[in-house]
Amino acid sequence: MTTLKEALQHLNIGKSVAEFDDALERYFVETNAFRELVTDQRDIIAGDKGTGKTAIYKILQKKYTTLPGLENVEVIPAFNPSGNPIFQPLTQRDPLTEYEYNLLWKSYILSFSGNWILGIYEGNFTSSMKILDKVLRGLNLRTEVDAPRNAFSRALQSIGSWFKWDSAELECSVDANGYPVITPKVQFSKESVQRIKSDDIPVESLLNLLNRCMEEADITAWIAFDRLDEAFAGHPDTEVPALRALLRTYLDFSEFNRLKIKLFVRKDLFSRITAGGFVNLTHVNARKLDIVWRDPDLLNLLSRRVRENVTFCKMLGIKDLSDQGIFDVLFPQQVDAGTRKPITWVWMMRRIRDGNDVKPPRNLIDLVQLSQDAQLKREGIEERPINSRPIFEPDALRDGLSDLSVRRVDDTLFAEAGSSVQAIEKFRGSKAEHNLASICELLGLTPDEARVQIKALTANGFLETIKDSFKVPSLYREGMKITQGKAFEANSVNDEQDD
Repeated sequence: MTTLKEALQHLNIGKSVAEFDDALERYFVETNAFRELVTDQRDIIAGDKGTGKTAIYKILQKKYTTLPGLENVEVIPAFNPSGNPIFQPLTQRDPLTEYEYNLLWKSYILSFSGNWILGIYEGNFTSSMKILDKVLRGLNLRTEVDAPRNAFSRALQSIGSWFKWDSAELECSVDANGYPVITPKVQFSKESVQRIKSDDIPVESLLNLLNRCMEEADITAWIAFDRLDEAFAGHPDTEVPALRALLRTYLDFSEFNRLKIKLFVRKDLFSRITAGGFVNLTHVNARKLDIVWRDPDLLNLLSRRVRENVTFCKMLGIKDLSDQGIFDVLFPQQVDAGTRKPITWVWMMRRIRDGNDVKPPRNLIDLVQLSQDAQLKREGIEERPINSRPIFEPDALRDGLSDLSVRRVDDTLFAEAGSSVQAIEKFRGSKAEHNLASICELLGLTPDEARVQIKALTANGFLETIKDSFKVPSLYREGMKITQGKAFEANSVNDEQDD
């Protein structure tokens, strides 16, 4: 007799983290964010953790050579996809000014993109490429391998407090078209710690030269940055000015027709670096798009991943079913029985969301995978025949949610909470719903102090505001041993209603 256990052992819905999912391309959902990026309508893709910004980059990198309209585009990753982020060394030195960081980013892009184009045309340089080659060698920015780490290391060594002309033999002028005419005979003195001045290096002219090289090669370079949140984690004194400078660099590059910066950034990080105002933010926002996942998109994502399991679908006879049809075979109609209880899909959507109503695909994928693990354990105790329904029993989904909650509390909530960790920890073992008075008592704060803390806790999604009260979303309750109900007295209480 074929059993459900055998079928479930053939189900693999992939990794929830794009960096580790080799099969991502097969079931990638082309969202509006992806479409507007590849049609060059957007330059900045912003998303919460787990919403798929890295997945969008990864698919762009894989497919851009076959996408219509991108025939002359080259996507160049200006970061390392794995390992320690190459920009981390910036956190190990004293913070620079925004101006100095701006010069650093431009010098890095000049070095990295310049070495990239010269590496492709080695032995067949155009006239502008010959000049660029001499310039990079003279500035000690020429590398034989065009890896981002090599270029950034060179730029970091040459820019900032160590960068200073040590020779007067560099002859540089600008022609009528704005391109540099250079005889590079440059030496550097690393002993000098004098701060750079605006006339130390004609970086704008050199970027014009790089743009001219791209024109002669008939290439438009999309220079992509990701993993910026990882690079500066825990170092706000460096993070804010460095990334504000990168955003300023992005705006400065608007003058180049063959050099375009594409940023993949966390929404909370974007908010931090633009807090307090940012000149020309409207220009930035016009080219930025936030990733938003609607419920039908998530259902389609899950169904696509299920359909990739040919043997599993064949065993259950679900290959040709609709998205909803596949879901109905796999899952029960309700997790908790009752006329006031939601259907299973709604139950899932309410439990993968945070306090900002963000529903990351990562949470849905992990919930199903953890529920699958729980169901397999149940099948190991008492196996069911292949025609038993539903495939996933309610208890397996509850167990999966419990495991997901513990995981998200550890790898997202506490990992991202910063200075709010101690305040969050005080909610452990409490009720899910609070008002201002109960939070004051719980945290030992005055009302004004509590309001400041509540603002921080709602910003990171640990609390959501519901009229005059504040709720911990279901996603974090099990992991924090928080139980449903109010931590304060109310005239009308209905703690039994599902939320």
